[in-house]
Amino acid sequence: FFCWAISECHYLNGTERVRLLERQIYNRQQFAHFDSDVGKYVGDTALGEPQAEYWNSDAEYLENRMNQLD
Repeated sequence: FFCWAISECHYLNGTERVRLLERQIYNRQQFAHFDSDVGKYVGDTALGEPQAEYWNSDAEYLENRMNQLD
């Protein structure tokens, strides 16, 4: 099985605004993602929904994700 996380930084207006997109992939299918514009994880499949809820329930974990942009 293939399990992977891919993180992307998108720079908008030069370096004034940065958007973090982290994609969680299992068995070649994206099951959840984090979007700094949304500020939380979103489940993309039935497998990803409970995992996203788990990650979103940890305020410190989410804060660390957002602090990666600074």
